[in-house]
Amino acid sequence: MNSQFTKIVRILLGLILVVFGVNKLYPFIPLPEPSPAAADFIHSLHATGYVLVIIALFEIVIGLLLLIKKWVPFALLLLLPLSLNILLFHLFLDVPSIGTAILVVALNVILLYKHRQKYTPLFT
Repeated sequence: MNSQFTKIVRILLGLILVVFGVNKLYPFIPLPEPSPAAADFIHSLHATGYVLVIIALFEIVIGLLLLIKKWVPFALLLLLPLSLNILLFHLFLDVPSIGTAILVVALNVILLYKHRQKYTPLFT
């Protein structure tokens, strides 16, 4: 669980989450133009006034927990539905930008597998 590989994956996932979470609140990285359907969906989430902010805050908090190595198994469980929604959003609405979504899900699954012993009490 404390191998160099696990450490690199954890830090990489944490950085991705923090950077993209902050970018949702204060755009500093230009992102590719989404498809019209994806843009409509994002605009509707933005119009609520809170959904994108909550998503961004979750990404930042989870990313920081991974970076400081605090409650990592809990952070990974919190990230699972978020990462699956990111993947499904890109799969159904914005396929050309699916690369980062696949990376986030893959890194999440790798870390969940590495911490699988921590989850056994949940299923016994």
